Amino acid sequence: MIEVKNISKTFKLSKKQRTLDGTKNKFKIAVENITFKAKPGEIYGLLGPNGAGKTTVLRCIATLIKPDKGSIIVDGSSVLEDSREVRSKLCLLTNELKVDPNFTAEYLFGFFGRLYGMNDSEILKRKKILFEEFGIDEFADVKTSDMSSGMKQKLSIAISLVHDPKVIIFDEPTNGLDVITARAVTDYLKKLRGEGKTVIISTHIMTVAEKLCDRIGLIIEGGIAAEGTLNELLEKTGAADLDDAFFSIYKKTRENVS
Repeated sequence: MIEVKNISKTFKLSKKQRTLDGTKNKFKIAVENITFKAKPGEIYGLLGPNGAGKTTVLRCIATLIKPDKGSIIVDGSSVLEDSREVRSKLCLLTNELKVDPNFTAEYLFGFFGRLYGMNDSEILKRKKILFEEFGIDEFADVKTSDMSSGMKQKLSIAISLVHDPKVIIFDEPTNGLDVITARAVTDYLKKLRGEGKTVIISTHIMTVAEKLCDRIGLIIEGGIAAEGTLNELLEKTGAADLDDAFFSIYKKTRENVS
């Protein structure tokens, strides 16, 4: 279970960032008063355009940055008060994960397993499951510098899951992936949901949200503009699909801001 309650985060902008954004403001509100829950056995999706605040929310949950206010509870542990315990219960997956080119898949998997305090037997058991799941077995003794980009990505995902976390956070799960790797990732996320894991993803791709998410939070300009199942969002807006539902809510949100 992930419980996010009234979190806000503001960043100070450098002179270069202010120039690029075309603003004189020294601070930018990334997210404001975000509240939602992600439950075990479901995939919760944060859906919104680039820059809406999705990644900021996920980084706050994963203890990479601290919210300015609000609270976040991950499987009963507070992100602010017990970040180390939270990190033991979750993994954060991004398509920007990199693996060291000088080591093999076998070595890296064991190395990160030991960082989590796992013994050799536990590491071997997880390696058998994950290497088979992502087709890494035949590349176990290959240096990552000699792997394809798709195989490197799958290895990164396997390494992130080495400790069998209860909570899986994935920032843009299919962005930049080839079709085969993207399918392997989405299929495994569904499998994790079936195992009772709490899965939360961010995406700006409507079809990904439609196919994967049990519930969706539409995040627009740093706030949750609407939340519900796909059918609930369609019923609320009278739209035929998620794409139309999103733009209907986006338009109303922008009008209210104006």
